[in-house]
Amino acid sequence: MFAATYGLNVGPASPARRASPPARGGVGGRGFNRIEGVDMANVVVVGAQWGDEGKGKIVDWLSERADTIARFQGGHNAGHTLVIDGKVYKLSLLPSGIVRGGKLSVIGNGVVLDPWHLKKEIEQLRGQGVEISPKTLMIAENAPLILPIHGELDRAREEASAQGTKIGTTGRGIGPAYEDKVGRRAIRVADLADAATLETRVDRALAHHDALRRGLGMDPVDRDGLLAQLKEIAPSVLEYAAPVWKVLDAKRRAGKRILFEGAQGALLDIDFGTYPFVTSSNVIAGQAATGTGIGPGAIDFVLGIVKAYTTRVGEGPFPAELDDADGQRLGERGHEFGTVTGRKRRCGWFDAVLVRQTCATSGVNGIALTKLDVLDGFETLKICVGYDLDGERLDHLPFAADAQARCAPIYEEMPGWSQSTEGARSWAELPAEAIKYVRRVEELIQCPVALLSTSPEREDTILVTDPFED
Repeated sequence: MFAATYGLNVGPASPARRASPPARGGVGGRGFNRIEGVDMANVVVVGAQWGDEGKGKIVDWLSERADTIARFQGGHNAGHTLVIDGKVYKLSLLPSGIVRGGKLSVIGNGVVLDPWHLKKEIEQLRGQGVEISPKTLMIAENAPLILPIHGELDRAREEASAQGTKIGTTGRGIGPAYEDKVGRRAIRVADLADAATLETRVDRALAHHDALRRGLGMDPVDRDGLLAQLKEIAPSVLEYAAPVWKVLDAKRRAGKRILFEGAQGALLDIDFGTYPFVTSSNVIAGQAATGTGIGPGAIDFVLGIVKAYTTRVGEGPFPAELDDADGQRLGERGHEFGTVTGRKRRCGWFDAVLVRQTCATSGVNGIALTKLDVLDGFETLKICVGYDLDGERLDHLPFAADAQARCAPIYEEMPGWSQSTEGARSWAELPAEAIKYVRRVEELIQCPVALLSTSPEREDTILVTDPFED
């Protein structure tokens, strides 16, 4: 069992779980599109807030029992920090399972791939003793590439934006690369294998980009220089290229466990996030199917990662944000700085309205509640349970940007606790007030806690429901 493997303690089922056990199936569900005679357990992990929820630790923790770990969206703007046996690994593009021996890591077609960053990240991990080869890493042949011109365009647009209209992009070219994908002018991994095709694809892309660059006062793209760069980097990418959908289908039919890993958080989803202050791809659990080609019926459990409070990086609405001593304290105790950008995160109380919303849009079966220990020592805790919009109480965040900006949080107060929860591995080690806080979170978001994390160390976790075996 999972708990025995890690020396973890399985806590008692919560009242919410006893009253209404989570339905098995997530996006697909048991009994739908099942393969006769094969007992499958495929898990999707999604961030259920604005990102930075602690997905790295949870995915690494789960990847120990998975056969394959697949990234299904985003690019190298995502940051995951893994701490294993005291050794720190920082990942932004490669799946978290890459640091685990004997696992297959997959970058799906839903990811936009910067080939130069890929090479750099591989070299960095190899320098830390991680073995990476085509046997341990596969990249979808139909994954679109991020080119240097994408980053240039990304940064130029952000710099040209008036104050108050900036998106808060990382400037790494993620958005423009997705634009080229849906505009049918992207250069994909498979295109690197044929010089004639590559030139045709580059010419099509530049017909669009040069016009954009003129409008921004930028020089036209050096076509020959870009082609030379792509031809030089091609071997470093093509050695990992594979029909990922086919490989994953074979794994699934063989009864292998697949862990699907997303980047960012559901509140940054291009459709269901706080638009336009969002990322350029779908982040919710349904993207795991389209971002890898595995099909929705293959998803058995959706695990939402949720921080015990709320943070956000960059611009955009944040109803429960704290611009006071409590917000400063959360940031300092939680070490709230971005892994990739180093930017300071905005902090606030737990927003149950938003998490309930993301649990619904992603079909979350259970949550992993992280960073509970950051709340240690607060005399009083607050949870956002609704919004006041011009005198009307709302139980969801509206899509209209001006309405989002006017939403004021409605708080419910709970007593805090003075004892430390850091490193707790069983419910018995938690103060009663901390348990009450967790139970109230479950009630408000209408979803049970499957895992409870009490420190960055992977063993400091209380397991309630095993996503692979529920």
